[in-house]
Amino acid sequence: MALPDDQGRSKSVRFVALPERVMAALAEGDLTGANTVAGVVLSDYFVTEDARSLWRLRLHQIAGDPSASGWIARAAVAEPEGVVVGHAGFHGPPDGAGMVEVAYSVAPSYRRQGYARAMLLALLERAVREPEVRVVRASIRPDNVASLATLAGHGFVEIGQQWDAVDGLEVVFERPAD
Repeated sequence: MALPDDQGRSKSVRFVALPERVMAALAEGDLTGANTVAGVVLSDYFVTEDARSLWRLRLHQIAGDPSASGWIARAAVAEPEGVVVGHAGFHGPPDGAGMVEVAYSVAPSYRRQGYARAMLLALLERAVREPEVRVVRASIRPDNVASLATLAGHGFVEIGQQWDAVDGLEVVFERPAD
């Protein structure tokens, strides 16, 4: 998905799946090992403590539900540059009500350049293509101004709040998949 950045240039990302072997290496902090399998060059951002917690969580999720692997975190590669700018995906496959929750994270050196919005748009395009997805959710800390701005203008409506064990208070937004 391409969209203009602040200078009128288009930002575009494609997603590259991260196989379990890659996530396992990242969870252990083994960036070199992950990069030998990933097919793209991942940065130190993928082995921060927060990221390592994410990979452990996703590995545990896949162990419980192998179908989740097709929905969760992927490397986000800027095109045409071919550089990994972060990761994005869904929290898992659609639930019984057809809801998926988006998740995206941009490496610090690539923030405020339009990549989060490009990731969100690519995730929304995926949701539209999946017949079982009816609702797309996003949950964001109320102090995360950048993520709140990323959602603006994309049809999300605030539906409430929730408490997340990791992030604390979050505002919950939803929109129809189509």
